Amino acid sequence: MTNSDYLLKAAIKKITEKLSEALVGKIEEATNVAQYAPEKIKKEFETLKESIIEEAAKMKYEMSPQDNNQTSKTDQDPTITKALKEIEDINEGIERLNKTLNKLI
Repeated sequence: MTNSDYLLKAAIKKITEKLSEALVGKIEEATNVAQYAPEKIKKEFETLKESIIEEAAKMKYEMSPQDNNQTSKTDQDPTITKALKEIEDINEGIERLNKTLNKLI
């Protein structure tokens, strides 16, 4: 073999070693991130859930008892009824997701 052949083989060997080291490092990093991802997602959903509940309480408080006529009108409004149903569906989805995440953790 010539010096060029040795240089080429040595270069390929060193590049392969560096790529292997980098790949192992990235796999370890991805594993660490994957371990904490469910916990982070759960925290984000808890924060979202709390803010939705706070906003609902705020809206309920702003609705005064003297507005009973308006309340009965909004209860009959199909747009509001549909929006309330969608919010309820989202809350149920969040609850299901929380249960699933709790099982994983």
